[in-house]
Amino acid sequence: MIKIVEARIRDIPTIQALAEEIWPITFDKILSKDQITYMMKMMYSDSALISQMDNLGHRFLLAYENNRSVGYLSFELDYKSTSKTKIHKIYLLPETQGRGLGKRLFKEVTNIALQHGNETLSLNVNRDNTAVGFYRQIGFEIVGEEDIAIGNGFLMEDFIMERPIQTIG
Repeated sequence: MIKIVEARIRDIPTIQALAEEIWPITFDKILSKDQITYMMKMMYSDSALISQMDNLGHRFLLAYENNRSVGYLSFELDYKSTSKTKIHKIYLLPETQGRGLGKRLFKEVTNIALQHGNETLSLNVNRDNTAVGFYRQIGFEIVGEEDIAIGNGFLMEDFIMERPIQTIG
């Protein structure tokens, strides 16, 4: 049984545990170990997650399969004062991929965005990430590229992908 719930501050340890398990596997062939460690601290420390939730307006959805947390998605409505919903993070345990959980998370965020009046879903993805194929499969298109200096000499080299909400089935 799959369940999607909105995360709260009390769920930060669950998000962190998932990230610690997923990130090294997901980015092993894309990023250096030093960059993975740096980005984990930058994005998943207690203070970083609290700031994302409390100050930046990021909302987190947790996915559960048979009462076990298996992934998460974070998003921001009205991104940069537009009618876009920005997907900041979406990660699933590798052994759960291909079972429709990612599509379920996208369906949930789509419903929230639609109810809020947003028209577009937007996300950034590393240009070498195999997830690009999944995003294309569910209707996203590459609309640009972006290189983001994140400190400590590290760079995120991303595609910007978007899809109109009305195309989501």
